[in-house]
Amino acid sequence: MSPYLDIPTPAQAEAGRLASVYGLQNHGLTNLRRAYWNLSSASLYEEIVFRGEGRIAHLGPVAVTTGKHTARAAADKFIVREQSTEDHVWWGEYNRPFSAEKFSALLTRMQGFLQGRDLFVQDCHAGADPDYRMPIRIVTEKAWHSLFARTMFMKIHAVEDLKHHVPEFTVICAPSFQASPIIDSSRTETFIIINFAQRLAIIGGSNYGGEIKKTIFTVLNYLLPREGVLPMHCSANVGADGDVALFFGLSGTGKTTLSADPSRHLIGDDEHGWSANGIFNFEDGCYAKVIRLSEEAEPQIYAVTRRFGTILENVPVDPQTRRFDLNDDSLTENTRCAYPLDYIDNHLPSKMAGHPRNVIFLTCDASGVMPPIARLTPDQAIYHFISGYTSKIAGTEIGLGSEPEITFSTCFGGPFMVHRPYAYAEMLKARLLQLGAACWLVNTGWTGGPFGIGKRISIRHTRALLAAALTGKLHKVAFRADPVFGFEVPAECPGVPSEILHPANTWSNRADYDHKYQALAARFIENFKLMADGCPSEVVKAGPRRG
Repeated sequence: MSPYLDIPTPAQAEAGRLASVYGLQNHGLTNLRRAYWNLSSASLYEEIVFRGEGRIAHLGPVAVTTGKHTARAAADKFIVREQSTEDHVWWGEYNRPFSAEKFSALLTRMQGFLQGRDLFVQDCHAGADPDYRMPIRIVTEKAWHSLFARTMFMKIHAVEDLKHHVPEFTVICAPSFQASPIIDSSRTETFIIINFAQRLAIIGGSNYGGEIKKTIFTVLNYLLPREGVLPMHCSANVGADGDVALFFGLSGTGKTTLSADPSRHLIGDDEHGWSANGIFNFEDGCYAKVIRLSEEAEPQIYAVTRRFGTILENVPVDPQTRRFDLNDDSLTENTRCAYPLDYIDNHLPSKMAGHPRNVIFLTCDASGVMPPIARLTPDQAIYHFISGYTSKIAGTEIGLGSEPEITFSTCFGGPFMVHRPYAYAEMLKARLLQLGAACWLVNTGWTGGPFGIGKRISIRHTRALLAAALTGKLHKVAFRADPVFGFEVPAECPGVPSEILHPANTWSNRADYDHKYQALAARFIENFKLMADGCPSEVVKAGPRRG
């Protein structure tokens, strides 16, 4: 919408009704055309359509496109290096330093750019546990980004609480404002910069909604360990008898799909904290990949793509019928939908539960040699947690091609980890030992050969293996020690063909399998050399051994 046309918008009359007394001037945002505070989902729908940001699709979801950026710009994320962060941040590939002076100059230009424009504000919380809940504010240039924030974070319903909301961290997202690499020392025109000293993050040059969500997650990964809380890139659910399960994994490994189990209550699909009280969700919504989503395999997530309040991101919509095709990857492989957690029938309203009995590491092995499930000792669990082995699925980050890319992402979420890896691993190990939780490595990748030759492990078989693990039945079968990685692999499991439990039996050529397995072991060993600093010797020795 042009800032020069004074045309009344659908929500103009209610724009300031739920404004906080802690106004935008506290963030240096002044001389605005209008600020729209804490609009409802319905009001934001009207603003999105009025401003041409998206269209209402068949059965009610709002469909938006993000333009050039259809995934996270991981290489354009920075953290301001100053006195409070200098000695605490794990500087390097994931946490690139940015000078405080450059940040101030860039922020000043952004503040000037936004003068005379409309902004949308959502005041909300991150974290379901009242003991660790963080008040946040998301300020956006786009109405649909405000709906995204309202969907993903904990909403505040009491009017008085909204009017007196004071954020502990603020994100300002202005996609149409771009950095100048020459002036700002940014890598490109796109930037995601977190300043912990000012409790402020700024985003520019990207419309991708996931940048807002993951910026807050990065912030929590820095702040919560100081309060004794382990932040985790995982989904979580709980059984009828209170048995909690965690599912760690990168995008595309099955966190959202496998945790949305009709027989268990969903705590959350992506980000959680583990405190002395137990597990709690950081968010109030889910952000699921929907490319080639199947109604048969994933009925609950499929159903939410056809509901009012769901945001379809980069899912092509027919302009006449407004119907959409979840198999259409013409815009990106990384099609997404954001939806409220309570759209899942068996969600847990409190978003909090006790301590987990089972911890699952999900890996998508594109080389086709890892077993579909293996039981880990505590030291092996920490080794694999720090390693974070998987394959990045096409489209989840800028620059990925059409084939999966083998990667090691520490703590199964390297781009969001701000402290050194063992800081998180040490907290996890202490909890595993104290509570005696079982730990499993589950491969949702390929079997019978690598990508292009083998086939993806059946989700039906993965669900059967997980059901046996979570109910304790899998502990009762015979196990064999893997000769390379040392973890224990079950000899059988009800509902699962025994041959797929031993990947070598699914390959047509055993020598090819052995060669590929040894090559993967070598990749693990070389990667862990980069992480071994500060790790106890027993953790280092818990990795694979080459023959």
